[in-house]
Amino acid sequence: MRHITIADKDLTLDDEGYLLDLTDWSEAVAEYLSNEEQIQLTDAHWEIIHVIRDFYRQYELSPAMRPLVKAVGITLGDDKGKSIYLMKLFPQSPAKQAAKLAGLPKPTNCL
Repeated sequence: MRHITIADKDLTLDDEGYLLDLTDWSEAVAEYLSNEEQIQLTDAHWEIIHVIRDFYRQYELSPAMRPLVKAVGITLGDDKGKSIYLMKLFPQSPAKQAAKLAGLPKPTNCL
C-alpha cells in the first residue's frame, strides 16, 4: 500500500495503484492517477470514466473488457463501443486503466 495526498486529504492506494476507499474518488484523484499512467485526460476519457462509474453503481463491480465495450456502446454509441476506440484512450488495458482512473477496484478477471 501507499499513500498520496490530494487537496489536503490522505488517500490510500493498493500495490497496483487502485484507490482503496472508493468514496475518496474525485476528478482531482483521476487527474493525479492519469499522470502516473501517462495519460492526458480529454473529454473522450471523461466519457468513459463516467460510463464505467455508472456501470459500477449499477452492478457493484468493475467491468472487464467485453462488458465495458458493451456499456460504452449502449451509452455513447456504436462508434465508441469498440475495443479499438478504447485501446486508443487507455493503451495498456482499457478495463484496468479506466477502472483505476475512475477510482474503482481492478476488474476481477483482469491479470
